Amino acid sequence: MSIADLPSPGPDTARLRDALLAASFTADGLLELLGASAYAALARSESVPALRATRQDGPLATLTRLFLLQQDVTPEQAKAALPMEPALADGWLVRDGHRLRAAVDVRPFSGPDGQDWWIVSDPGCAVGGAAGIRTTGETRGDVVLGVGGASTTLAQLTVREPVARALDVGTGSGIQALHASLHATRVTATDLNPRALRMARLTLALSGAPEADLRQGSLFEPVADDGPFDLIVSNPPFVISPLPSPEDRLTYRDGGMTGDELCRTLVRQSGELLAEGGHCQLLANWEHLEGEDWRDRLAGWIPPGCDAWIVQREQQDVSQYTELWLRDAGEHRGDPAAYAARYEEWLDAFAERGTRAVGFGWISLRRSGAARPSVIIEDWPHAVEQPLGPEIRAHFVRQDFLRTHDDAALLECRYTLAEDVIQEQIGRPGAEDPEHVVLRRRHGMMRATTLDTVGAGLAGSCDGTLRAGTIIDAIAQLLGEDAVVLRDRTPELLRGLVEQGFLNAVD
Repeated sequence: MSIADLPSPGPDTARLRDALLAASFTADGLLELLGASAYAALARSESVPALRATRQDGPLATLTRLFLLQQDVTPEQAKAALPMEPALADGWLVRDGHRLRAAVDVRPFSGPDGQDWWIVSDPGCAVGGAAGIRTTGETRGDVVLGVGGASTTLAQLTVREPVARALDVGTGSGIQALHASLHATRVTATDLNPRALRMARLTLALSGAPEADLRQGSLFEPVADDGPFDLIVSNPPFVISPLPSPEDRLTYRDGGMTGDELCRTLVRQSGELLAEGGHCQLLANWEHLEGEDWRDRLAGWIPPGCDAWIVQREQQDVSQYTELWLRDAGEHRGDPAAYAARYEEWLDAFAERGTRAVGFGWISLRRSGAARPSVIIEDWPHAVEQPLGPEIRAHFVRQDFLRTHDDAALLECRYTLAEDVIQEQIGRPGAEDPEHVVLRRRHGMMRATTLDTVGAGLAGSCDGTLRAGTIIDAIAQLLGEDAVVLRDRTPELLRGLVEQGFLNAVD
C-alpha cells in the first residue's frame, strides 16, 4: 500500500473517534472484552484467544476484529460500529468484494493520565510489535510498527515538565510525539520514512492531540537550523547489523551506519540543539569491543556542557543478539540455508569490528553548561519501578546540588530521609546489635545501600531539623569516637546517599 492509499485525517476523523469511544474501543474496554489472558496474548503476537473472544456481535467486537485483528467484516457490521461512508472516503476502510477491511491497524492505548488514545500503524503491526511483519506477507522496508516495549519504556523514562519546544527524532507511529503534546507548547517530529510521518499524523489526529510539525529527514537534519529544544526524545533505529542493501533495509530498526555509530551521532549532535536545562532521552544499543571498557567508549559520546546518566539494562553476546534480530525480521521462517548465510554475515561483521557483546539501555542528557559535567554510566539489570521520568529529573537536580557543595558545605546542610526508604537489619539472631543496616528504596531504581553504625545513625537522624555536622558530633560523643575523624569521612557518605536519592537536602 502506497502513502497515497493510507487514510487522510480530516473533519470526519472526530466522528470516527467519537464512534470508537461510544463502542468502548479503548484500552480499558478492550481488556474487559477480551479478558486478561487474551489481552496479554496479544503482546506475545498470539491473536487466537482474542479472535475467540470477539465472535460475539456488537460494535466493540466488530472494531476489535476490524482494526486490531485485521479481520474483514460485513457492511452491516461496519455501519453499526462507525460512520462507514466517511471511513471509506477517508481511507480508513477498504472494500474487499462484498466485505470491508481496515487499511491500517488501530490499537487503543491509555495515556499517562488515563487518556483514550489510538496508535496507527501498518496492517499486522499493532499486535506484538515487529513480530507481525511477516504475518500478512508485508516485507516492505518502510513498514511502520505499532507500540512495542521499547516505545512504552521510553515514554515512561521521559522527564515530563512544561516545555516550550519538544523534538521527537524517528517518530515512527507517533507515540512519543503524542506524549509530548501533553506538556509541550510546540512538538516537532522527524522521520526518514514518509510513511511513518503519515502514521504519526493519523495517530495524533485520531487521538485528538494538537497537530505536530512533521518533517522528513535523517536524525537532526530536518531541524539543524531550528534549535534549541527543551526536550529531545528518540527511539531510534539502533540495531547493530551488517549494512543491508537498500531493498533489504528495515527503516524502523536499521540506521544505515556501521556499528553503533548512529547512536553515537545522536548523542553527540543533541548537545548542539538542547536549550539550557533541556533534556535529551533516548534508547540505544552499544558495542562492547575487545580490549576496551564500554563505559569509557560511551563517556566519549557525551557532548560538552551536558550532564549524562547512562544505564545499561541488558547485555547479549553476539550470537544472542544476531538471533534476536533475525527473528525480529522473520528470517528464521524462510529458507534454512539463507538464514544460516545471513547469520554468518552478522557474525563476520561483529568479528571484523572486534565486537564481543552488545549492550542495551537508556541515555539521558541534560544541558547544564557545567565546566565539569556529571557523567554517570552504570550497569543496572535489576528491577525498577516505572515511570522513571521523575527519578531522572531528580537525579540531575541532585547533581547540581552536589556540584555546588564542597565537603564543608555538605556538613552544614540539613537533610531528610526519602519517603520511600525502608530499613533492614542484618545480623545473627538474638544479637544485641545488627552487623549491618541496609537502606532500601521502594521506588524508582529501587536501590539498596549497606551502612555501618555511624551511617545508619546519620540517616536515621535526618529529619530536616539538625545539620549533618551537628548529627555527626552527637554520634561521635555517643560512640566515644573522634568527632574530627568522623567529620572527615562523612562527606563521602553524604554524597553517595544524596546522589542515589536516599537523602534529600532541605537547604
